[in-house]
Amino acid sequence: MRFGINEIKTAGLLGLLSGLLVLGGYYLLGNEQGLILGFVVAALSSFGSWYYSDRAALAAFQAQPLTREEAPDLYDTVARLSDRAEIPMPKLFVVPTQAPNAFATGRDPDHATIAVSKGILELLNREELEGVIAHEMTHIKNRDTLTQAVAGTVAGAITYLGQILSFGLLFGPVSRHSRQGQNPFGLLFLIVLAPLSASLLQLAISRTREYSADLGAAQITGNPTALATALQKLETMSHQIPMNGNPTMAPLLIMNPLPRQGLQALFMTHPPTAERIRRLLELAQQQSLTAAAV
Repeated sequence: MRFGINEIKTAGLLGLLSGLLVLGGYYLLGNEQGLILGFVVAALSSFGSWYYSDRAALAAFQAQPLTREEAPDLYDTVARLSDRAEIPMPKLFVVPTQAPNAFATGRDPDHATIAVSKGILELLNREELEGVIAHEMTHIKNRDTLTQAVAGTVAGAITYLGQILSFGLLFGPVSRHSRQGQNPFGLLFLIVLAPLSASLLQLAISRTREYSADLGAAQITGNPTALATALQKLETMSHQIPMNGNPTMAPLLIMNPLPRQGLQALFMTHPPTAERIRRLLELAQQQSLTAAAV
């Protein structure tokens, strides 16, 4: 298996997240047992997110199973694109909301699910919807669904450790270090900066994977322009109809459902939509030039 720059970046970011969690365990107990605790929590968090991530994501958005009888055209589209992507056909769910969005989840391609909202089915035409489905299939093929689940779970564990340390400082010592008054800057880092850093790292992983999924969708469908127009429609409608659900699941969605103004831009779960569209249109132009030269 060949590793590209995105895979290397993602592995590095996950490594930093795990390192923060191990460091948090050390400061919680103040000895080598804390390091072991950090490793154990990181391992359990990763396993839990690996096995239960699909159920958690579907429950967060109240997604319901979608049968072939309810959406035969969609089933045919997903089956055709699955063959092109060379992955097993994922299960299909629908999110009962007019907010147009979609996401993929599952621990591997053999246990994958694609969920689409009622709104996106009504908003996009056939080619645009194919682009969105192919985008989600690329996430499945690249196992981004697992990466995001692990990143989100470990980031949440880091935040929880920070809360425990805060509680200890307010109501009593939580470690040998805090009793001796040592490492105040280290404790400050774990209480305040580590949870913030974990969130930013989690979002960086999400943004890194979105460009790859857009490119993969263009390769599967052969039509990058369709995905570009789909993203433009989704960007416009996401401001009008917000997508409700657990914010920690936002990185799974094809379109960022969170506000994007001011400091909130730091916590964007996706790269700028305008840049995603620009790259897709540039790819479409390259394809046209190549076809003309043949």
